[in-house]
Amino acid sequence: MKRHLNPDRLFNSLQYGFSQVVAAQGRTTVYISGQVAWDEKGAIVGRGDLAVQTRKALENVATAVAAAGGTLADVVSMRIYVVAGYMRDSRAIREALLDFFPTNPPATTWIAVPALANEEFLVEIEPIAVLDD
Repeated sequence: MKRHLNPDRLFNSLQYGFSQVVAAQGRTTVYISGQVAWDEKGAIVGRGDLAVQTRKALENVATAVAAAGGTLADVVSMRIYVVAGYMRDSRAIREALLDFFPTNPPATTWIAVPALANEEFLVEIEPIAVLDD
C-alpha cells in the first residue's frame, strides 16, 4: 500500500513530476543502484543530451524494478544526481518524470554534482521501490 501525500502547506511539486511525501507499506523493499544512460551493451545513449539520458536512465529504472517483480508504480523515492552544468536544463528532467510517472509520482530529490562515474554521464537516478508481493 502506498499513499502519495502533497500537503497544501508545501509547494505543488506534482507539476514537476514528484510527490512531497510517499508513505509505503509492503513486503519487499527494493534498493536499486543508480541508473544511467547505458544500454544493455554498455554503450552510453544520448551523449551530451540531458533529455535523452534522463529517459534512458528511467527506462533502466523500469527494467530494474521489473527484475524484482514490480513496476514504476512501486517506486516510492528517487535521488536524481545531475552534473551541475546541466541542472539549468531541469525542464528535460521534469518532462521525463511527468511522462514516466503521470500519476502518483515518487518522492524525489534532485542533487547537483560536479561529476558522475563516467565523464559522459549527465544524470544518474537512484530509486527505491516497495513491492506488495
